[in-house]
Amino acid sequence: MRGVFLILKLAALALLGYLLVFLLTGYEPASPGYRPPFVLVILDMINLYIHEAGHLFFKLFGMWIYILGGSLFQVLLPLALLIVVWRQNNSQIWYPGFWMGESMVNVSVYIRDAPYRKLRLLAQGLIHDWNWLLSGDQDSSEILGGAVYWLGIALCTGAIGAGLYFGIRDFIEDRVYVPED
Repeated sequence: MRGVFLILKLAALALLGYLLVFLLTGYEPASPGYRPPFVLVILDMINLYIHEAGHLFFKLFGMWIYILGGSLFQVLLPLALLIVVWRQNNSQIWYPGFWMGESMVNVSVYIRDAPYRKLRLLAQGLIHDWNWLLSGDQDSSEILGGAVYWLGIALCTGAIGAGLYFGIRDFIEDRVYVPED
């Protein structure tokens, strides 16, 4: 039975590997022909709701934190889940780790779009968070967006590596362990 779980875990890791390649090569939500894998459509929709909730939660702390709160909460929620999972069962950290990395890649696109404002927002007339935060500064948006992007990619890669490590470790421990009669 545990062999089936290993196969499912490896299939999930293969899917995450495919998504990582997509994040590296084709993740351009502002482009007209953008067609992400279905899993990313769902994940980005979840991220969008979390982002908007972040604005609501941080509204009490002033305009700057209110505007930053969307992107901040979008990254902090997967981080909180990562910490909880780490404390409960660290062999499963690769799930929230990948989500956090993907969320950071998503935020990086928003940051890099600050001077151009090509991304479609939820409604017309809304403030583009990062254009407002960076005052349309193209240089800082590219640098900050690039740093967040590569950190997100590193997290996704590390999450896949952790999943492989723990999956192989669990498989080896199951093969070595022989229950006593």
